[in-house]
Amino acid sequence: MGTGMDMDGDVEERRVQVRFITKLKPPFKVPNTSIAIPANLTRLGLSTIVNSLLKAGDDEWESQPFDFLIDGELVRLPLEQFLLAKGISAEKVLEIEYTRAVVLQKEDEPSLHDDWVSAVDGSCPRFILTGCYDNLGRVWKAAGECTHILEGHSGAITSVSVVNSEGTDSVTVATASKDDTLRLWKFDTEEHLDQPSKIRAFKILRGHNASVQSVAAEASGSMICSGSWDCTINLWRTNESDTEGDLVSIKKRKVKNKAGESQLEGEALSTLVGHTQCVSSVYWPEPNTIYSASWDHSVRRWDVEMGKDLSNIFCGKALHCLHVGGEGSALIAAGGSDPILRVWDPRKPGTSAPIYQFSSHNSWISACKWHSKSSFHLLSASYDGKLMLWDLRTAWPLAIIDSHEDKVLCADWWKGDSVISGGVDSKLRISSGVSVQ
Repeated sequence: MGTGMDMDGDVEERRVQVRFITKLKPPFKVPNTSIAIPANLTRLGLSTIVNSLLKAGDDEWESQPFDFLIDGELVRLPLEQFLLAKGISAEKVLEIEYTRAVVLQKEDEPSLHDDWVSAVDGSCPRFILTGCYDNLGRVWKAAGECTHILEGHSGAITSVSVVNSEGTDSVTVATASKDDTLRLWKFDTEEHLDQPSKIRAFKILRGHNASVQSVAAEASGSMICSGSWDCTINLWRTNESDTEGDLVSIKKRKVKNKAGESQLEGEALSTLVGHTQCVSSVYWPEPNTIYSASWDHSVRRWDVEMGKDLSNIFCGKALHCLHVGGEGSALIAAGGSDPILRVWDPRKPGTSAPIYQFSSHNSWISACKWHSKSSFHLLSASYDGKLMLWDLRTAWPLAIIDSHEDKVLCADWWKGDSVISGGVDSKLRISSGVSVQ
């Protein structure tokens, strides 16, 4: 795109009056006066100016990268081109808001697995839970530090979920597998062991008659739901005692496993029927609402008590992943068999059209996850081997993580400032120091 520069280079001389504003606390605030700056500055040039203004007020100031918003949109073009594209007048004083840029500070050593890393959960800051094609689940305290190995599935693990980590030490987690079952496990995160502790599930959940693709826990941890290749979503209780005999028939026979220990078997409490293809992703954000995505091209929202779907959105693509978050915890993000990450706002009429479409990936999307503390930030993973961080205020990715050597199959946030991911290269990757406000 030309900048309209003539032989005299008079574009260099064009200036705009701006005032820099910020929601950041001191020492990040610059004086509230308007200054004249060159009209052709890029984000880097704007960052240099803000850093020099901050340094003028504080000799100790160490420069850092900033991002800039005009009318709520991130500036990703030279200033003049941005104003032109948005039809914003450069005649009056322009308010430019600055925030800290999202940057990745460091990449930890990869945590090696024996096969594809197909599932990851970072919802508990004390550990990372992974699922692998070698049929094992693993618990990682930090990069390279595996503390527990979850043994027992006879097929690849497709999905993992932390069910309850409220207790100080003991944690309950769920795994879903291609062996048609889910398993529930308990372990102590504070055990100090020289080598990983091998554990068995305390409960095996049987009821699907095809591979289980996704598992999600209800916030209280008392129930989980699962989506399967059999096109159904099953709901299960997670408690060990199963005293609610009248509510749910539990097989009282205990199954002896190879080690001779007994394990409870649980049956589904109820089944949600409606999808016509594989249910690839489920999410249970509040007690009476489950969201699901399917290869039948639909995203559905289910009323748990009524046992039926209240709304569905069709997008014309087989969907692999879904997550709900962002503003008002209401925006639905989903990805699947094309390179486009789509975001819908079900509160708006004519909901079938996405309100955002991000199209920088160049292969199918395998995972998407909202940041829990930000209404704007979203993470995606793709078979193109890349992870991308998105901000709803711009169509370009804020950051691209390109550390996997093959398809990325799963991704999540961890501790608020790290991105964790797994893939066909058999590695769990941790990228930390991501400053998201």
